[in-house]
Amino acid sequence: MDKKSIIGLVLIFLVFVGYMFWIRPSDEEIAARRRQDSLAYVEYLRQDSLLRAAERQKHEEDSLLALSMNDSTWTDSTGALNSIVKANLGQFAANSGNPHINVTVKNDLISAELHSLGASVQSVVLDDYTTFDSMPLQVVTPGENNFDLVFVDSKSDVVNTCKIPFAAFVNDKPLTQDADLTVGEGDSLVLSFRAFVNAVDSMPVDINSYLEFRYVFRHESYEVDFDINFHNLKDNINVSPNMSLTWNNRMNRQEQYDRSQKGRNASRNKDSERFYTTLYYKNVEDNADCLRDGRDDEKQITTPVEWVAYKQQFFCAILMCEDGFRNAQQLKVATDKSVDNDSYLCDMSSSLGIDYDITSDSYSLDMGFYFGPNKYRELRDMHRGFERILPLGWGFFLTQWVSRFAIIPVFNFLENFGWNYGIIIIVLTLLLKIVISPLTWNSYKTGAVMRHLKPEMEAINKKFPKQEQAMQKQQAMSQLQRRAGINPMAGCLPLLLQLPIIYAMFRFYPASIELRQKSFLWCDDLSSYDSILNLPFNIPLYGDHVSLFCLLMFAMQFLYTVYTMKQQQGQASMPGMKFMMYFMPFMMLFIFNSQSAALNIYYFFNLLFSMAQMFGIRAIMTEDKVRARMAKADLAAKGKPQKKSKFQQRLEQMQKMSEEMQKQRK
Repeated sequence: MDKKSIIGLVLIFLVFVGYMFWIRPSDEEIAARRRQDSLAYVEYLRQDSLLRAAERQKHEEDSLLALSMNDSTWTDSTGALNSIVKANLGQFAANSGNPHINVTVKNDLISAELHSLGASVQSVVLDDYTTFDSMPLQVVTPGENNFDLVFVDSKSDVVNTCKIPFAAFVNDKPLTQDADLTVGEGDSLVLSFRAFVNAVDSMPVDINSYLEFRYVFRHESYEVDFDINFHNLKDNINVSPNMSLTWNNRMNRQEQYDRSQKGRNASRNKDSERFYTTLYYKNVEDNADCLRDGRDDEKQITTPVEWVAYKQQFFCAILMCEDGFRNAQQLKVATDKSVDNDSYLCDMSSSLGIDYDITSDSYSLDMGFYFGPNKYRELRDMHRGFERILPLGWGFFLTQWVSRFAIIPVFNFLENFGWNYGIIIIVLTLLLKIVISPLTWNSYKTGAVMRHLKPEMEAINKKFPKQEQAMQKQQAMSQLQRRAGINPMAGCLPLLLQLPIIYAMFRFYPASIELRQKSFLWCDDLSSYDSILNLPFNIPLYGDHVSLFCLLMFAMQFLYTVYTMKQQQGQASMPGMKFMMYFMPFMMLFIFNSQSAALNIYYFFNLLFSMAQMFGIRAIMTEDKVRARMAKADLAAKGKPQKKSKFQQRLEQMQKMSEEMQKQRK
């Protein structure tokens, strides 16, 4: 790329930036659009809530209609239970008259809403977090039949617990109406839902035989203990078909995106968050695994599963079982194409097999939930392998080890100083640069020395201009470099060893909840992209905004490329390599424009510190020192037979074979 081409590219870039500023809407228009978008989103939530309430009311009305609402609601003319009730609820049909109760439980960290119809967790809001536009952050969203235990009773009736109106109890005291409950400091709260068995073919129920869903909430805890208790149900449940526990949840957007974008642009705009949204699971005797990142996927698991996690970029909902979910497990992530809502990401579902001990009168399944942030220390301290859901890189390429045992501990240590997170990123970058400086010393020293050897290298290129003289030219180059005390090949391995650190950073920063909604300079959220200009259109691959940190990273990388290419002038290089080196910064500009600001800050300062190192080594490795070393090497070599390395010996053998082949052709 010559000087004129560079000037042309710069002028095109300046025209592009000027055009973007020219078409930029005014501050008043931007503020009005944001107010309009926020009001539209609030209206969407209100309409969605009303729709769900209407669906629930219709479901209840249909159930009441089916039961022929009259004085003998649950029985027919003979006094026996209505056949419709028995078909829907089997031997738990006597619970049909229980009131439908909503219970909200708060414990300083979460607000969970539970419903007696199905005894399920309908929604969970994290109190310490909000979405990008300051809306309540839900990790569990309301939905019909989102939690269902399916089994067959002793009379071969299929029972779905999502259809049973359970009786509610708070600390074993009956609850007959909606309630808002708070867990006191240092205290716990037990919320139980019980479905009693029919005593006979008519009322009343058998209060000593029941199915119980028991939830235990504790103060300042993201964990919720959950037990399924079968009390005196040995004669009421048929376990020949396996029990199945179904858990469904709709995943909605929580991070930054432009709500004014519609259709295809909106889909592109949320690709980043969708990439980090997937379903994780852990086999009882194996490490955690997941379905495909950011895409619809489905998997059948035949081995016992210890837990299932519905993970988004920074938050998750996890269902665990002490003894593991047995039998076949069906895990699925799917996108409902009919949903016309930019906030929607996907739906996740799990069908988990459950064992039941038919030999005992009472049986209990020890389970639990985690509703909270994807914070490494929080997940690791539960000692269940939950930290494996964090995208810390590949284990076989050392990136995961670098993240777990180097980057995260140092990052957490720097947090203790109370610095701005932008400063922490810069300091962490500097510390890593210092630690790996012994690895990069040879590479930078080689570049500095090669710059001083440019005249000799040009002379060698002129001496051996032909293609068939490549071996001789390589030998002459190697001898020159050995005299100067450098080995270019020795600088390649240290650069290769840096790749795990670079990739670990690429995975660490976009997944670090510590950076979420933390500001630095003009950036409001280090975990997302910074935008100094929102475009009224979408540029393919680039996006609909301009990231200043990305522009700074691009400029620094371009300067770094120009500087390193100047140092390498005179060296033999592969055809097209020079073009690729100059093209790389432009490619990175498009790739990183929508990446997190923290990642762009890291790469910018990493390149800045690299250039500072190169300038420092260049100041140390002066031409006089290089010439003095070469003279000393020449003096030491006089009168002594040169010891050839195995590499040189192989080069000479290859050269002789090449010359013999050329003679035979002639």
